Amino acid sequence: MITVQGMVTLVTAYLFWRVLTTPPKPNAIEENNDDSR
Repeated sequence: MITVQGMVTLVTAYLFWRVLTTPPKPNAIEENNDDSR
């Protein structure tokens, strides 16, 4: 069975990993605009 503590740990790890792997928003937007042009 999955405990509440286990789910909280998974969610926290997922959010932390997502923040680490996500580049800054301004830079990402500028790169997307450059690629569009």
